[in-house]
Amino acid sequence: MGIEELRERFDSLKERIVPIRRVIFDPQRKKLELTKLEEQTSAPDFWNDNEKAQKVLKKISAVKDEIALSEKLNSLEEDIDVLFEFFKEGEDVLGEIAEKIEELEKTVSDAEIKMMLSGPHDRNNAILTIHSGSGGTESQDWAQMLFRMYSRYIEKKGFEKEIIDYQPGDEAGIKSVTMLVKGDFAYGLLKAENGVHRLVRISPFDANKRRHTSFASVLAIPELDDEIDIEINEKDLRIDTYRSSGAGGQHVNTTDSAVRITHLPTGLVVCCQNERSQIKNREVAMKVLKARLYELELEKQRKRQEELTGEKKEITWGSQIRSYVLHPYRMIKDHRTGYETGNVDPVLDGELDEFIKAYLVMTANSKSGEKA
Repeated sequence: MGIEELRERFDSLKERIVPIRRVIFDPQRKKLELTKLEEQTSAPDFWNDNEKAQKVLKKISAVKDEIALSEKLNSLEEDIDVLFEFFKEGEDVLGEIAEKIEELEKTVSDAEIKMMLSGPHDRNNAILTIHSGSGGTESQDWAQMLFRMYSRYIEKKGFEKEIIDYQPGDEAGIKSVTMLVKGDFAYGLLKAENGVHRLVRISPFDANKRRHTSFASVLAIPELDDEIDIEINEKDLRIDTYRSSGAGGQHVNTTDSAVRITHLPTGLVVCCQNERSQIKNREVAMKVLKARLYELELEKQRKRQEELTGEKKEITWGSQIRSYVLHPYRMIKDHRTGYETGNVDPVLDGELDEFIKAYLVMTANSKSGEKA
């Protein structure tokens, strides 16, 4: 890559940085916010409410991360400017310039994603559930592939995952898995994956090597703060216990410690078998149920809004959000955004940033259009 092309890329990146600084990285505002938060930790009664204290510490960490990201952008810009000057003086720094611009592009992309994550629960942890569709072993294996894909994504992001419920497939794969994903903006990112995912491939389970189409659904909901009160009548619940099995449950197979809660008015069912005690499993299951009920209420509100505006955005088993085609050609395409790639292996290994960013850009543009 020549120096002129590198200069054009750099100038383009600097233009992208301007709105980032204006929207989320105003240094004075962030440093003032950090000072006020740190002042709270010096109060003599700060630790009297441990839960509130932890939230303040989490906010301090988030603001420090934003300041660090802003400083990284500034540092990379300055380094690249200096390298261009060195190049003018005849030094062989073309490779260094290219490397620094690659690093700046990634940093800018990360910052742009954060700029679009402004929803009320975007910073929350996420409860992520994967369900295999109809089709037995085929779809159960596909659900297992998605589980691995998201596990790799979680790992690459530096998040943590905790399995809440795991239902293995009859012969291979999984019927369903529910996990808690812990990390800043976990929900804001993973909400882009909500919907039906379709796989087309030559089946490894078909002796005749025929092409099969499989489906699996993905649901990400935010782990709710205790400040959000969801009323649940105990009379509306049916609570069953059963023996744990599969990942996360082997150590308690001899007791009926797993818990299944059915919310009778809505038909929602949540399970937890990760904890050693039935009481703990019940607590976790109730937490998941509250989050599901909250999401259900939000969905009702969205549908009412669609009826008022004349929009129709039904998500059905036949209207998948993304297709993963491994045969007769190789292509992954998101049907909502139009973003696609023929480089399928990295995506299945957890490289989801471009798909997620395309979704966030689409929704941000949609909101801008509504305001206009």
